[in-house]
Amino acid sequence: MTLHDFLNDKPLYYTEIDYTRMPRAYASIKDKLHIPPIIHLVGTNGKGSTGRFIANALVALGKNVGHYTSPHIKKFNERIWLNGENVKNAILQEAHERLQELLSDEFLKTLSYFEYTTFLAILVYKDCDYIVLEAGLGGEYDATNAFDKILSVITPIGIDHEDFLGKSIEDISLTKLRSVSSKAIMAKQGFEEVLEVAVSLAKGSDKEFISYTSYLNEKMVKMAEDISCEQEHPHYLQENLLLSMAVIKELGYEIKKNLFNSQRLEGRMQRIKANIWLDVGHNSLAAEAIAHSFAPKSVNLVYNSYKDKNYLSILSLLAPIIKQVEIIEVDDDRIVPRGDLVAAIIENGLKYKTFTKVLDDENYLVFGSFSVVEAFKALSD
Repeated sequence: MTLHDFLNDKPLYYTEIDYTRMPRAYASIKDKLHIPPIIHLVGTNGKGSTGRFIANALVALGKNVGHYTSPHIKKFNERIWLNGENVKNAILQEAHERLQELLSDEFLKTLSYFEYTTFLAILVYKDCDYIVLEAGLGGEYDATNAFDKILSVITPIGIDHEDFLGKSIEDISLTKLRSVSSKAIMAKQGFEEVLEVAVSLAKGSDKEFISYTSYLNEKMVKMAEDISCEQEHPHYLQENLLLSMAVIKELGYEIKKNLFNSQRLEGRMQRIKANIWLDVGHNSLAAEAIAHSFAPKSVNLVYNSYKDKNYLSILSLLAPIIKQVEIIEVDDDRIVPRGDLVAAIIENGLKYKTFTKVLDDENYLVFGSFSVVEAFKALSD
């Protein structure tokens, strides 16, 4: 069976997750795997862009590097990036066939889509010097946390996926930060509670949480400003760039500008035309960063949301930069009913319409999730 057919039989999303399954599956094949040093990224926002900055820098240093990220926008191969490009189908199929041999029938049947593709990436990356491994959901119980890592990178933590991670920022921080096994580099955090949880976890343990600012100097900050200006990074991407510089320095390499000149990950404040920006953010933390980046410019917001997202709060945060909301149709059972979304738009005092096409004399921000960006690209291509 091809990888495509195999994955099509697995649901992408679950209402309940068996957190023991991935560790058990890993234990059953651990002695047959070669796993290079892992840099593990955990957080609510910025994992993808920070991971890509790190991976690009290591490739520029002459290293053999894999970057595992999720989800994808157009093609599954986007999830498994290898030395500057998305993995080839032939390599994926070879890894899939090997994984079919390694795993028992029980695990082949029960592993989730994300769990199976995490193993797939590990096999693809067996000859790498580094794996930049991005957590999917949470941290402590995430599939990516089954493996040992040499370093954890904690991006900004906020409120998201409450049904799985907890209702409070303390609970969410705890499950994410418990994934740290030894040393972690911490990004700038918007909630003081995140830092309080880190301090608490570090007491009486071998866990060490270090602020990214401890690695920075004036030269690095100026370099990040210059790169961000040249590549039109919004403020939050400049912060992610600084975080990645701290990681590269921790790994023992000299920080040079040419390490960070590569193309960044798709869908992160990506300007695809003079008047169109794409961002796959789907929570309040992302909305706040986006609003800060655009102000005082106004844009037409091409938007839709999953039911479990706080779209009322997201629209409130984006309201100062929204000219009008253009609701894009997304074929997904998890999408909020249109009436509920319209009610939230009206409550925020915003105008709305159904998205049909882009006008040349208007500015557009496509925001809401990978599904929204995917739907927009399908209509625009």
